[in-house]
Amino acid sequence: MGNTPSTHKISAQDRAILDMKIQRDKLHQYQNRITIITTRETAVAKECLSRGDKSKALLALRRKKYQESLLAKTDAQLETLEKLTSSVEFALVQKDVVFGLQRGTMVLKQIRAEMGGVENVEKLMGENEEARAYQREISEMLAGQMSNEDEDEVEDELDALEKQVSGRLAVGDETTPSLPEAPKSEIEDERVQEKVRKARARVRAVEQGTAQAQEPMMA
Repeated sequence: MGNTPSTHKISAQDRAILDMKIQRDKLHQYQNRITIITTRETAVAKECLSRGDKSKALLALRRKKYQESLLAKTDAQLETLEKLTSSVEFALVQKDVVFGLQRGTMVLKQIRAEMGGVENVEKLMGENEEARAYQREISEMLAGQMSNEDEDEVEDELDALEKQVSGRLAVGDETTPSLPEAPKSEIEDERVQEKVRKARARVRAVEQGTAQAQEPMMA
């Protein structure tokens, strides 16, 4: 009867830590690859604006924002899970950690699906039927996926790019000119009006996309 070597039993906490490390490594890989894509999407938006195609520029920026949001949310979720896993009371939060890891795996799959290559980004400004079908697919996918805050930030970025393209924004000068002080009520009214303008702009963009989708049938 010889002595059998002792084996270290992997605990649920050890397995969770390993799974998080794998997800973190994948996330870093995806971040580097998607950065190349989002950089090109910004360039595509500028090109579309330079030829007066605002709806395609908006679509490129919306997709870019969606991709960036996926990465940011996954990173924040992993950070939270890492804190829970390092807790001495891991058994009490084990279900939350397992559920979080499952969600993380799903989101990583979504991120990977966004890494179709730069050639797909070029389709965002294409004019042929294949490109238009791809644009409709992306527009439908983004519907309901972005928060109002994300949409507002996209509109702000679009406005800034429009100024750059039209030459109204001086190179290297991104400061906002100072304005006379106004009563708080006026400032609040302006903010409300600005949100309304942005909402209307999004509606117009959707209407333009619908019109483009109907063009083949009308031809």
